[in-house]
Amino acid sequence: MQDLFSVLFYVRKSKNKSATHAMVYLRITYEGKRAEASTMRKVNLSKWNAKANKMSGTSAEAKQVNRNLDIIKNRIYEIYQKFLENGEEITAVNIKDEFLGKNKDDKRILKIFEDHNLRMEKLVDKDYSFRTLQRYKTTKKHLTNFISSSYKADDFRVKDIDIKFINSFMYYLKTELNHSHNSALKYLAYLKKIVRIAVANGWLEKDPFYNFKQKRQVIDREFLTKEEIIKIMEKTFTIQRMEQVRDAFLFSCYTGCSYSDIKKLTKQNIIKGIDGSQWLKFKRTKTRSLSSVPLLTVPEELIKKYEDFDNPKGTLLPVLSNQKTNGYLKEIADLCEIQKKLTFHVARHTFATTVTLSNGVPIESVSKMLGHRSIKITQHYAKVLDEKLSEDMNNLKNRMAASENKRKLK
Repeated sequence: MQDLFSVLFYVRKSKNKSATHAMVYLRITYEGKRAEASTMRKVNLSKWNAKANKMSGTSAEAKQVNRNLDIIKNRIYEIYQKFLENGEEITAVNIKDEFLGKNKDDKRILKIFEDHNLRMEKLVDKDYSFRTLQRYKTTKKHLTNFISSSYKADDFRVKDIDIKFINSFMYYLKTELNHSHNSALKYLAYLKKIVRIAVANGWLEKDPFYNFKQKRQVIDREFLTKEEIIKIMEKTFTIQRMEQVRDAFLFSCYTGCSYSDIKKLTKQNIIKGIDGSQWLKFKRTKTRSLSSVPLLTVPEELIKKYEDFDNPKGTLLPVLSNQKTNGYLKEIADLCEIQKKLTFHVARHTFATTVTLSNGVPIESVSKMLGHRSIKITQHYAKVLDEKLSEDMNNLKNRMAASENKRKLK
């Protein structure tokens, strides 16, 4: 490898044939390709030793010039070694640019990521949720390990990010970390936002994600049936915390609230709706969009149950940490003999599917209650059950039969 890389100095004579001095130039060669730069030092042509690449003699001038040339040469080798160790692209031009300081303004993706996350951290509960921050941090952690593993570097120049880099990161997420296709795409979505910050700031000329085309795979979302909800509702728990988790889960099944929303709800979020009944009104933590949900009997009863509960946080319901909540839900599923992976988010899908759509609530209303900005998002949550299809078609048959009978009577 060393034979592919060389550094030498030469003098470039001026067109003036009578000139006695000339500028010394640096020539870097790597894999047969050259890059040259001025050392900004002139020498007496009669004193220059072309074979030795330095000035001849022991004069003070010769010693000073040769010392400076040695410093330059050592610096070039240091840059070359650094490029090797960091897994950076080695070319004669890149080494020259690094030496001249042209790469000092090169932005690195992990540094941009870290700066973004630090700014976001200060805006948690204002513009962003804590969970969103955690997802960005996790993406940065995966990206750090990917760069270290694939490029043997501690960071990566943002201007070198291309479609190959993106596809390689996608492959790493799927193979090394065993993430599903959709999970890998989520991490890439966070990387894409950071890359677009670089594009917007002019640190990257073109968006490398422009030609990245990957679609999410359609998967069936878990939700509970009416019978499964009743099982959980009627189950008696001896552990108070498990009962509290069950109640928060049921509250979500009948309101569509996410975990991050329920843990912040207070009495101030309960208002009198246009119909005179109690409504739940709040801004979603994730999207900051407004959700308005008329309260059904079950959530009303749960609110009454915890009215006198000693809750220092002053929330409507006592809510455990997300990790403990999902841990207890797994136990609840086992105790109730429910053969599904029960997480808190299943409650939100259950509200969209079993509680609302299956009971004839239009998808537009469901979307508004869930706080979605688009019905397309709601369609990912909601499934129309066969039972509802059967009911709708039977109603249609009855209407058509009634219409036929009227025509016969005439």
